[in-house]
Amino acid sequence: MIEAFTAAQVRAAEEPLLARGAPLMERAAFALATVVVQDLRRGRRGGSDGGAPARRLAGARAVLLVGSGNNGGDALFAGAYLARRGVAVQAVCTSGRPHADGLSALRRAGGRVLDLTAPAELARWSHVVDTVLAADVVLDGLVGIGATGALRGVAGDLVAALADELAGRAARAGSRAGLPWVVAVDTPSGIGVDDGSVPGPVLPADRTVTFGAHKPGLLLPPATHLAGVVTLVDLDLDLGLAGVGGAGSGPIEPVGPVGAAVRRLERADVARLWPVPGSTDQKYTRGVLGVVAGTPTFPGAAVLAVSAAVRAGVGMVRYRGPDDVARVVVSARPEAVPAEGRVQAWALGSGVPAAEERAALRDGGGVRSAEAGQHERIRYALAVACGVLAEDVAGPRVPAVVDAGALSLLPERCPPSVVLTPHAGELAGLLRARGDEVDREDVEARPLRWARRAHDLTGATVLLKGSATVVVGPEVTWSQADGPAWLATAGSGDVLTGLLGALLAAHGERVVHEPGAAAELAAAAALVHGLAGTRANPGGPVAALDVAEALPGVVAALLHEGDGTRHRR
Repeated sequence: MIEAFTAAQVRAAEEPLLARGAPLMERAAFALATVVVQDLRRGRRGGSDGGAPARRLAGARAVLLVGSGNNGGDALFAGAYLARRGVAVQAVCTSGRPHADGLSALRRAGGRVLDLTAPAELARWSHVVDTVLAADVVLDGLVGIGATGALRGVAGDLVAALADELAGRAARAGSRAGLPWVVAVDTPSGIGVDDGSVPGPVLPADRTVTFGAHKPGLLLPPATHLAGVVTLVDLDLDLGLAGVGGAGSGPIEPVGPVGAAVRRLERADVARLWPVPGSTDQKYTRGVLGVVAGTPTFPGAAVLAVSAAVRAGVGMVRYRGPDDVARVVVSARPEAVPAEGRVQAWALGSGVPAAEERAALRDGGGVRSAEAGQHERIRYALAVACGVLAEDVAGPRVPAVVDAGALSLLPERCPPSVVLTPHAGELAGLLRARGDEVDREDVEARPLRWARRAHDLTGATVLLKGSATVVVGPEVTWSQADGPAWLATAGSGDVLTGLLGALLAAHGERVVHEPGAAAELAAAAALVHGLAGTRANPGGPVAALDVAEALPGVVAALLHEGDGTRHRR
């Protein structure tokens, strides 16, 4: 598991070490230089992850983008190490106050310095851009983790020009071959370190070398897509008390007195969470999922959600819906049971229109009646999941996944065992219905902020779908970025609904009684969903049903990797 801590948390953990005179900058700079040397020797350029024969350092060119903060100092000291190894190093300073000791070290090692604050250099702007882009490696040390907002002044102008020129050259060449390998120092300059926002120009990194701890912006969208491969340098920080003055001092609200602000599950974590049947299990103990999905207009959504649940290993799926849709579902998945009965979790709403959409339809009575029936089934399931109905009437409260049209049928408040799975447009609609002025573009620009807002307003766990998925629960925030861009395809979300429903059904009692359990399982479902997208057709387009069919192989591989740690029922 990867844990990320806010800038304030990291600074609080650094303070006692700095008070004792620990040489944190020297250690960080040496580690940074070591990583850059390895990358240069592997011939990494233009986003390549190696493959070329090892190359000599002599003759390699490195450019340092240096501001006034400690990250600039890290870059300068790292540049001095590189220069002593035979690399031609040039620092491009965007501030008149670069780290003095670092600047002296670079000059003593033979590095050159270009001061962009000097009028004569500003007049040669295009030459500066060409110089940077001719390098083998560029170190981005413009601002530190304490910076907020967009890059401003010379630094902002330089990064905007470099990012535009890099993108243009890559587009014209059809690849990034021959372009410099960009290494961000701690974080890419200009991202929201604590919330992952991108308020202005950012130079996309091929690698980020981060110090002491991961920062939330390296895991959260949209900034996570600009960080490249993240390498953590251990500085022996005591992060056990990192919550002091931490999350509450930045954009992320505190999740407790101590602990990580954002977490990301890794492959090995899935085995711990995935339910593996024992010799005494049978279909009812393995989890029964009730699925209310699909309409005569959109029967495929029901097939996809049910298929994903079956392929993920749920004990039984009970499908509830119109008879003609049920026939389609059973034809595709004969394991499905189109009958009422007790369930351990619900998967609701895929392929069902929102309440306002149904009201606006002018179709015939048959379609309207079928959709009305699905809405009533969803309302009943939500009443059970939210504990509105007495247990002697409806049985005990159970978890639920709420997708698509079911989002418009939510009660005012839900327990965290109810997991909402909107995309950005659906989340914006949900928030507008509760009085917030927000649109899809706002959600895409600051997904953490708006997912947390939805959690605060509804009480539910919120899984915001996207190229990186954000999950906000009552105890912690998760962010997963495990799937290919090809996964953005029709029906993919329906597969995720069925997959997550299967997990909730298997862990139903725990999810109801442990407030943070639903969020962790939602993160696990997002991880497996992403890996299934890759397995369905590595490197190429995928169809949603292919993703569902890939689930058993993904789960088996993850359990094999984690053999000995997995959870048995």
